Amino acid sequence: MENDRKVIYICCVIASTMTKAEKTKQFIIEKSAPIFNTKGIEATAMSDIMEATNLSKGSLYVHFADKEALSHAAVDYNLNSLVNKVAAAVGIHNTAKEKLKAAYNFLSDPRNPPLPGGCPMLNFGLEADDTNPPVLKKVANTIKKLQQNTIAIIEKGKATGEFKKDWDAGIFATKAFALVEGGIMLTRVTGKSDQLKTILTIINDEIEAMSR
Repeated sequence: MENDRKVIYICCVIASTMTKAEKTKQFIIEKSAPIFNTKGIEATAMSDIMEATNLSKGSLYVHFADKEALSHAAVDYNLNSLVNKVAAAVGIHNTAKEKLKAAYNFLSDPRNPPLPGGCPMLNFGLEADDTNPPVLKKVANTIKKLQQNTIAIIEKGKATGEFKKDWDAGIFATKAFALVEGGIMLTRVTGKSDQLKTILTIINDEIEAMSR
């Protein structure tokens, strides 16, 4: 809750320094982001954005050249929001082990998806595969960033004696991320979260096994 207040405060400070045009553009992005994340880039129409923002098509095109430009901004917004939310969930904890568990608990909670529409990495990554290289690159960069964050937490834990020195942080980061994203897809396809819970148990068990 405290981290949410800080994020809101920072957003308010940033908003207070923006011009009217910049505020309108940000408003459009914020309103369109959950639509793109839920419906997908291809299925989202400008009429959906018009309805959500109560702006005319002409007003939208003042700020974005076309739907592609808006979709890229919405993808960036969704992916950055995910990274910030994971950071907030991790930041409230003190130990490396708590931080590591918090990151994966947050990503893999089927009752509380990280963003409206679910995980944007999975949503946009699957849709953009072989069809939208710029969006695919954005998703790949986000995956890399989150994996690097996992590696940093583990390396810090090894340095402070929380984790065993022989734990391969890179292998764990790749494996844990693949397991969680696969588990999210299974949950969405089957409508059941038991397999995702099993995956989270596997991840937490390895974290415990590598702890001193």
